[in-house]
Amino acid sequence: MPLIHRTHSRFEYETFVYPQTGCVWSVQCSLGLKVESGKVFGQQIVAERNGNWRQIEEGSWGRKGGGPKKKPVSRSVKAGLQFPVGRIGRYLKKGRYSQRVGTGAPVYMAAVLEYLAAEVLELAGNAARDNKKNRIIPRHVLLAVRNDEELGKLLAGVTIAHGGVLPNINPVLLPKKSEKAAEKPAKSPTKATKSPKKG
Repeated sequence: MPLIHRTHSRFEYETFVYPQTGCVWSVQCSLGLKVESGKVFGQQIVAERNGNWRQIEEGSWGRKGGGPKKKPVSRSVKAGLQFPVGRIGRYLKKGRYSQRVGTGAPVYMAAVLEYLAAEVLELAGNAARDNKKNRIIPRHVLLAVRNDEELGKLLAGVTIAHGGVLPNINPVLLPKKSEKAAEKPAKSPTKATKSPKKG
C-alpha cells in the first residue's frame, strides 16, 4: 500500500495515522534524509509509535475502511427544513442571547420561522390572486396579515413599508337614502314634446 504523497517545491508531506488512537499527523521531509518521528524506506516514510507500524492506503486520509468519502449532509436536510439551521445557530451564538445554546434550539427556531413564512406567503399569494396579480407586493402582504386574526394579533405593532391601510369607511359617512326615495321606484325621464313649427 503506497503512502500519501503531497509534493511542494523540494519537500514532500507524508500523512500518517496513529495505529492506536487514529490521530492524523503529517511529516515534512526531504527525500533521502532521516526523520526523527519515523523511518525512511527509499522514498516512503512509515510512522512509528510504540513499535507498531502502519501504512495508510492512498486516498483514505486516515479514515477506516478507505472507502469513498461520504457527502456531508446539512442539519437543515436532516430536519427536513428549508431554512438554514446552521446559520440560525451561528446568529444565536453571536448575539449572546444566553451563555450557552443547545443543539435543538436552532432547529426549533428554524422550524417556527419557516412555518410563519409559509403562512404569510400563502395568504399573500391568495391576496395577489384576488387582485389578478402574479407578483406579491407589500400591499398583498399587509392585506394578508391584517385580515387574519392570529397574524394580525402577532404583528399588531409592525409597520409594513408601502403596505397602505385596510379599506374602511365609517357607515355614518355613507350617504343615506330617504324613505320616500326608497319606496318609490325611480321614474325614467320622459322626452319633452316638441312644439309644432309655425308656418
